[in-house]
Amino acid sequence: MILAELARAVPTEDTQQAVGYPSLFLLVVLGSLVPVVPTGALVSSAAVVAFHQTDPFSLLVVFGVAAFAAFLGDIGLYWLGQRGVRSKNGSRWLEALRRRVPQERLEQAQNKLGDHKGSVLVLSRLVPAGRIPVMLACLLGKMPLRTFARGDIPACLAWAAAYQLIGILGGSLFDEPWKGVVVAVALTLAVSGAPALWRKLRRAAG
Repeated sequence: MILAELARAVPTEDTQQAVGYPSLFLLVVLGSLVPVVPTGALVSSAAVVAFHQTDPFSLLVVFGVAAFAAFLGDIGLYWLGQRGVRSKNGSRWLEALRRRVPQERLEQAQNKLGDHKGSVLVLSRLVPAGRIPVMLACLLGKMPLRTFARGDIPACLAWAAAYQLIGILGGSLFDEPWKGVVVAVALTLAVSGAPALWRKLRRAAG
């Protein structure tokens, strides 16, 4: 009797998808606009859940939703940043981006962007904490929105694929989805925090 009640209380796959996909979309868009939401961990967690579902297209839908949401968020943030570049008084979005990027990293992004625009945009999405410096360099270099969007499409596709693979790896290790989510989130956070830790170690050694 109790087991039957618990079984009825567990959301069905249709319910999970109806709630999960829109939530993933909104959170990834929000995380792209306000770079404090761990969007990579969200995508990895969604991939774990999709991996354990019977619907063969679940992983494909997660990939599409994540990539499209990341693209919309990037375009929205870039458009807001462009308004600040054009305005004499700037904007809070542009100033927020400036505060997050040390001058040294901005100069590095500007130098790399001048040599390899397309590949730098793709790598900026894959390298943890690389997106904002490159985006700011594009804004200050007055790259047109259309040009930025063309480079951002493969960047978002590569980003969604990378974090989905982390989720698939975590999901394949355990039969229970929640254990896979824990592993996927831990891997994502480790990958995201590695560059910052490396920079701290270098500064300490210097």
